[in-house]
Amino acid sequence: MPEALTLDILKRAVAGTAAAFRCVTELQPAGGEGDKVFPPTYEGGRYAFETRLVPGREEPVPCVLLDSVQSQANRMELALLDAWRAGRLPLPVVTAAFPAEELEKPLRVTSLEAPHRIADALLRDSLLDGQPFRRSAVGRRIGEVEPFHATALFEHCPTALVFGMWDSTGPKGGLGAKFARAVVSEIVGIDVAQGVRTSSRIDPAQILLQAGPLYQAQAGEGVGWTLDQELARKAKGKPQTLGKTGRPSEANHGNVTPTIADGGVTLRKAIQTTVLSLPGLRRLRFPVDGQADDARDAAGRTALAALALCAAALTREQGCDLRSRCLLVATDAVEWELLAGPGAPDRFTLPAEDAITLYRSALDEARRVGLPFQEEELVLQPSDELVALVRKSQKLAAAEGSEVAEA
Repeated sequence: MPEALTLDILKRAVAGTAAAFRCVTELQPAGGEGDKVFPPTYEGGRYAFETRLVPGREEPVPCVLLDSVQSQANRMELALLDAWRAGRLPLPVVTAAFPAEELEKPLRVTSLEAPHRIADALLRDSLLDGQPFRRSAVGRRIGEVEPFHATALFEHCPTALVFGMWDSTGPKGGLGAKFARAVVSEIVGIDVAQGVRTSSRIDPAQILLQAGPLYQAQAGEGVGWTLDQELARKAKGKPQTLGKTGRPSEANHGNVTPTIADGGVTLRKAIQTTVLSLPGLRRLRFPVDGQADDARDAAGRTALAALALCAAALTREQGCDLRSRCLLVATDAVEWELLAGPGAPDRFTLPAEDAITLYRSALDEARRVGLPFQEEELVLQPSDELVALVRKSQKLAAAEGSEVAEA
């Protein structure tokens, strides 16, 4: 029977020579074994198929990526953000708050949502106390971080130390600090078969192709299209058809001929594998005022390990609803293994609430030995140039969406 993962066990694991904490969970479609699921699509609408060697099979088997390392990291960060917003745990959060009155759509971007975390261009091009963020006192400290001097990141964005960061767009460009991911997670479908998908639409109004053509209406007139050439938008004196052809289907009217194409997969099972590297955390140092301290380093690493485990536990609490028609459920209990050496690993349980308690306890110890930790949200004001860029982009997207809706 697995035991509960306690702070003492975590501290010994981080301070010792253990390699990793690992959680391997078997999943099945919520519709049951054999139900179809839809993987993410990549360039050209393709799925990420590959063959892999899996335990218990002599030959490689066909597999498909269901959720990438990058996507899993994003889900863990969003789970932390949800918990922080609900007041379940303390966390440093840096936010670029765009003025709602100047945009088509309200926008707030946090360091837990930005692709490059605290080094992201959206934060870089925002202001703190009237000056560019990276030129502020906080921003300059972020620009000086290294694995052996990671205190500023622990204080303002510890998730960058857990999920990785490359400060490639900061003041040092390509020489900016790099932090490898300490935690990686991935979901893979095992022993898969390609499926097909169909599409069609029956128009209840029975609008026929011959009822066209449809023309673009004058700007701001009617529903965006017209059958009357005299009322149509003109170019060089000629009425402009709606979309490419002017067919009713360009305005989403009429029947759609049934089609069939590759789509979805069935699978024997899916496997979610999450690994927290302890050697990766041991590379980090946390000097304060130029002074190193072994106890402070150990406490900081332990707090980061607890944060990573908490993020993974929170995502499992939220469930595995990856996208439309890709809802997976665990077929057995979620357990963590400590890879401390040869032989059978020690096994532990870590429900989300216990993970939050573990993280809070580890963080309290880190703060007691002098590690700074910013609990108040740090709100930045996007620069005028950034606001103008986002506003223009939103207007273009709204216009394109209107064209798509009319098509």
